[in-house]
Amino acid sequence: MAKMSEVAGWIGAGALSVDGEIDRVSSIETATASSVVFAVDPASLKAAVESNAGLILARKRLEGMENDPRICQVADPRYAFAVVAKRLKGKGFEAEVHPSAVVGKGVKIGAGTRIGPGVVIGDGVSIGNDCDLFARVTLYPQTILGDRVVVQAGAVLGSTGFGYARHAETGEYVIFPQQGSLHVEDDVEIGANSTIDRGALGETRIGRGTKIDNLVHIGHNCVIGKNVIIAAQTGISGSSVVEDGAILGGQVGIGEHATVGAGVILGGGAGVLSGKKMRGPGEVFWGRPARPLKEYLRDLARLRKG
Repeated sequence: MAKMSEVAGWIGAGALSVDGEIDRVSSIETATASSVVFAVDPASLKAAVESNAGLILARKRLEGMENDPRICQVADPRYAFAVVAKRLKGKGFEAEVHPSAVVGKGVKIGAGTRIGPGVVIGDGVSIGNDCDLFARVTLYPQTILGDRVVVQAGAVLGSTGFGYARHAETGEYVIFPQQGSLHVEDDVEIGANSTIDRGALGETRIGRGTKIDNLVHIGHNCVIGKNVIIAAQTGISGSSVVEDGAILGGQVGIGEHATVGAGVILGGGAGVLSGKKMRGPGEVFWGRPARPLKEYLRDLARLRKG
């Protein structure tokens, strides 16, 4: 529970003329006097004003803005709503190591961290403060997690990468040394049943604030930048780079040694060829192989005409 004035402070809003208490976020339809709701357009603002909500987060200078003391004007109501929800919830868990967890030798677990049932932590792993590892997560040796990392059920971090050397005459494959590390920085969230390989001789790194959906695979020696979004069923081959702020839609496939530049958006199902460099902040690429959206749509139109 928090005072409305405190909530306004969390989101950098100005002073309010009311100061009741808030204990939850909710939809407009289910709002009560202790709820926070948000409005992004005149229709949703009208509905919010007519609701029982105690506090309304509304876009600044929104058309039809009512003279209602419950309205708190913000630049981005949806983002502000998410911030409030997170602050009201707090960590949402108590620190513990579940009795069924398996913890190896020399493991470091930071203050406030929860280790869920069936989690397996290899020797020498380091886990930061206030992390939350859900059921059956596996952390291989030489894995390092920063603070406030969330790992959903079934994820496997630091596993052996898929790298082999082939004998030219016999065709025999021998695994290339996979003795590097995996470093996951602060505030990263990793979805259920996702897998991230450790480096071969160096490291695999996941940058601060990156959010990874369920069923994602990231190969060895990859470098993922800060605040990257990776949607479900995406696969990133070894030694590829995804720079800060990039957005990868569902089922994206990226070949080895490729680069996705800062702020680039890859639409769902896009395929990036090995060694390819996709550049242009905010530019959208689509298709297999991926190309600028306008070019992809033009090619698609030509196929239809043909």
